[in-house]
Amino acid sequence: MSAVCKRLGRSLLPAVCLALVLCSCGGRTASFHYTYLDVFDTVTGITVFARSQAEADELAELLHAELLTCHRLFDIYEEYDGLTNLCTVNRLAGEGPVTVDGRILDLLEFSLEMGEASGGKLNVCMGSLLSLWHEARQAAGEHPESAALPERGLLLSAMEHMDPASLQIDREASAVRFLDPEMQLDVGAVAKGWAVERACRLAQEKGYGGFLISAGGNVRAVGLKGDGSPWRVGLEKPDGSGGSLLVLEMADGAAVTSGSYQRYYEVDGVRYCHIVDPDSGQPARQYEMVTVLCPDSAAADALSTALFLLPREEGAALARAFGAEALWYIDGAVETTPGFPQP
Repeated sequence: MSAVCKRLGRSLLPAVCLALVLCSCGGRTASFHYTYLDVFDTVTGITVFARSQAEADELAELLHAELLTCHRLFDIYEEYDGLTNLCTVNRLAGEGPVTVDGRILDLLEFSLEMGEASGGKLNVCMGSLLSLWHEARQAAGEHPESAALPERGLLLSAMEHMDPASLQIDREASAVRFLDPEMQLDVGAVAKGWAVERACRLAQEKGYGGFLISAGGNVRAVGLKGDGSPWRVGLEKPDGSGGSLLVLEMADGAAVTSGSYQRYYEVDGVRYCHIVDPDSGQPARQYEMVTVLCPDSAAADALSTALFLLPREEGAALARAFGAEALWYIDGAVETTPGFPQP
């Protein structure tokens, strides 16, 4: 039964896969590029170096299949026939345990760990709060002339129902339960990076290398390009100019960006982005962009959100604890941790 849970204006994009031979490399491998529009509501590109079209297609299909499964499992807006996902969990877990796929348990446990490490700045249990801002942003997109902030009373009420201690995970029963019936999950701060990392590891276990996934602001490289050179990934300036802030050279690692310059709306000339601070209940405003470099895409995704909400020194310390490097951009100025490539 499709669309059981309210979709809050989310667009439906068809699945598209384009396989293009981009270049030959020494007569032995070639570069193939695939584009998908059906995972995590963003354009996802996969570039593969392989000896043949068939080999490239096989890897791209493996990666896409895992990303698509994770997308459906972690979807909080829609249910799918024969699948218990987070939309189902949000609907039923306040009444009792809901049996779920092990990937949901893995994601939630990882999210709780990252939440604790970040001092609560990453909080996947703040779905009720985020939905209020999401609805306000969607309404403003449809009627900009009447853009408004969520009612303060509703925000304060939602903030009373986002305690991670209310999320009960039963590994033995493979089940999830909410001890607070009014709590809701929203894993948008970590799900995409976690899914990309899982897909990459599955491919590596099967012996694949030499590919790159770019899913919105999440980039994960596995191995080098076919000619032995690193991947070159541009960081877009958040000023709307379309220019690059710098070009990263990557191999076997992830670069994840969180920013206030794409998903936002304005009220009385003030920008309100989609990244909300669980402590204040308000969208973050201290940075325009944060980029994290980390060996692990899941950690990079979680860290980019946490660092967007933390003071820079605290964020730098958190990045160090995970072996990550970070860049902060605000009002045209750039600050980085020591190991981040310089613009």
